[in-house]
Amino acid sequence: MTQDDAGAPATGLARWAVPTVWLISAIGSAVVVGLAWSGTRVWFHDSGPYAALGVLGMVFAASVIAALLLQLASRRPQGYVGRASASIAGAVVPVAVGALALLPVVG
Repeated sequence: MTQDDAGAPATGLARWAVPTVWLISAIGSAVVVGLAWSGTRVWFHDSGPYAALGVLGMVFAASVIAALLLQLASRRPQGYVGRASASIAGAVVPVAVGALALLPVVG
């Protein structure tokens, strides 16, 4: 069982908030990359060559907002910054991989 910074067992939302943000980032990045590779050229009325990268940025923004909201919803002030940082740092990885996967499509 995991523990928070104060040594108390992490329960409920506090336990699942970080992996949930990582999952949001991974699924969102996979959807954007999949649609871009399938030939989607118009993203939110933008048909420019880098529009898919802009949508990938929106996925990252949604992940950051979800990280902050889920950590606030856990109602555990001890370790908030560490948990929020872990959520956001983990969300960077799938978005970065997605951006690299988009290079052949947008270039």
